[in-house]
Amino acid sequence: MHDPDYREVHDAEALQALTDASASLTGWRLQGIDLEPHAQTLARADVRGLVVLGGRVPEDVARDLVSRGAVLIPTDPTCPVEPFRATLYSPFDLYGGMQSEGYPSTVDARAYAWSRETRTQHDAYATLLRAAHDDAVHDALIEALHGREVVGVMGGHALARGSSDYTDAARLGHALAAGGRAVLTGGGPGAMEAANLGALAATPAAVESALVRLAEVPSFRPSIDEWAGLALSVREDLAVAEGGARSFGIPTWFYGHEPPNVFCDGIAKYFSNALREDVLLAQSTGGLVVLPGAAGTVQEIFQAATPLYYAPDDQPIPPLVLVDLEHWTETVPVWPALRALGAGRPLGEVLHLVATPQEAAEIVLR
Repeated sequence: MHDPDYREVHDAEALQALTDASASLTGWRLQGIDLEPHAQTLARADVRGLVVLGGRVPEDVARDLVSRGAVLIPTDPTCPVEPFRATLYSPFDLYGGMQSEGYPSTVDARAYAWSRETRTQHDAYATLLRAAHDDAVHDALIEALHGREVVGVMGGHALARGSSDYTDAARLGHALAAGGRAVLTGGGPGAMEAANLGALAATPAAVESALVRLAEVPSFRPSIDEWAGLALSVREDLAVAEGGARSFGIPTWFYGHEPPNVFCDGIAKYFSNALREDVLLAQSTGGLVVLPGAAGTVQEIFQAATPLYYAPDDQPIPPLVLVDLEHWTETVPVWPALRALGAGRPLGEVLHLVATPQEAAEIVLR
């Protein structure tokens, strides 16, 4: 007997369509769905081998499904996020309720607190849920980026709003998005926020107007409420580009002190920082632009360089562009090491060190 075709069902409409078309749910995975409206349909269906991941399942429906061969994997009611979610987060998902009750009340803050509890640190079920969540978010990100040429932008989280470097990063993000690229960042503050802002904005004028307003609160320290509250207000008034999503962020609850920025069409927030970094680099198929940063950015540079170093001679590889001559040759002298690694290899042909983000955009958009 051949294995069944495994199908994931993410919403009520798709579930209804599939149950209308077949009486057998063998091999289906129902992900994060409220099953109460479907109780009668499920009661008539063959549910042997059905797997229900999270969602809302009334007790009587759960008992019936299990008794007839289905497998249910419920979520932890104390977990602030849906581990089996089928879509990316929006900024409003993560920051909902902040303006009335403060940042500690938000899903973002509560998810970080939940992940750091002693109980969840040593609970195998909580570990399973974190892994399931990250896998689900990863699937949603892959779907959102499908068919897009993606350029990753990396840079330090400490870059202050109102600074010339922040302005340059925002203009870079806009130039890349206006050139038809989807801009992908680490989803945090600083250079990441600036690049996501630029990518989201419809016009250069919209970018410049937002930059002026954001400068009123330069950093998320000491108040995330003020920093994020102003950004949400700016986003509400921002002229957003039409024609599809083009600004994405991949933050992590591992760095719980760094809040996610709000200027993304979609946010893939992970519990695992290692997975998040791998995904960011792997999805930057159209190139990687690295703005000035410190230890975390240096780690990401060499993590990006490794697969390029080992790439076969006949495999096209995307450009890796470092911005700011002095920073990468003197302040943090990464460039000489990269050049040495790239000598005589395909890596050497895609390495670039430029003075300005505008030059970086020109290289990536060729």
